[in-house]
Amino acid sequence: MSVSSLDPTPLRSRRYVAELAQGPDEIRESQALRYRVFAGEMGARLHSLADGLDYEHIDDYCDHLLVRDSSSGKVVACTRLLSDTQAARLGTFYSEGEFQLDKVLALPGRFLEIGRTCVDPDHRGSLVLGTLWNGLAEYVYKGNFNYLMGCASISPGPSGFAVDAVYRQIEPNQFGPAEFDVRPLKPVPAWRRCVTDESGIPPLLQAYLRLGCWVLGEPYWDEDFNVMDVFILLDLTRLQDRYERRFIATKTAATYSEHSRC
Repeated sequence: MSVSSLDPTPLRSRRYVAELAQGPDEIRESQALRYRVFAGEMGARLHSLADGLDYEHIDDYCDHLLVRDSSSGKVVACTRLLSDTQAARLGTFYSEGEFQLDKVLALPGRFLEIGRTCVDPDHRGSLVLGTLWNGLAEYVYKGNFNYLMGCASISPGPSGFAVDAVYRQIEPNQFGPAEFDVRPLKPVPAWRRCVTDESGIPPLLQAYLRLGCWVLGEPYWDEDFNVMDVFILLDLTRLQDRYERRFIATKTAATYSEHSRC
């Protein structure tokens, strides 16, 4: 199933194409990429259910959004999508294992959780992320979701986690309301914190912030990945508005093109 239909560029001309994984073989392609990035590149301790894959039981409840390189057919980016209905069957959202989210989840409307997002190191750049976000936007639009949420990771610098320094780089309007009372279940301990900013805001978190995501609360310390996770929340009204404007513009251009050939 393609989720890049809004791109007016002919399919054969696109460098990258977003699609939902169809069946276990395509899901394993995304899990293999995740393993290479998280275990191979980041050194994460993965409690995987299969060798050479980043596979956990949550995967069985999720949809998996992939980006393929059109020339090679290789999966070069992926993210895992867990809807509120899928989370109800699972019994939880992944983020609930890291944060106190009662007041967030009490908001009216539908939730979609994004997680395990990664990009092949040979294909990192705005074009791949843009393709992934376009696929996500169409998934959100078709599913009529109200909120996007998830965990975004920040790696430590040589001296540790510069929590305060990193948070100072986030604009005040990019922090969500304090009344949501989002709290990490395992805060970054004092002995892992440092003052000097040596890592900055990673590109993926920057991309979430450009989408309009809020950062809520203090970060969680993920010992297995040796990162601090920040909880992000996006009111999808703004994302859907942009999607609808692009959809209308694309349909208008396609209609004009069809008429001009008559």
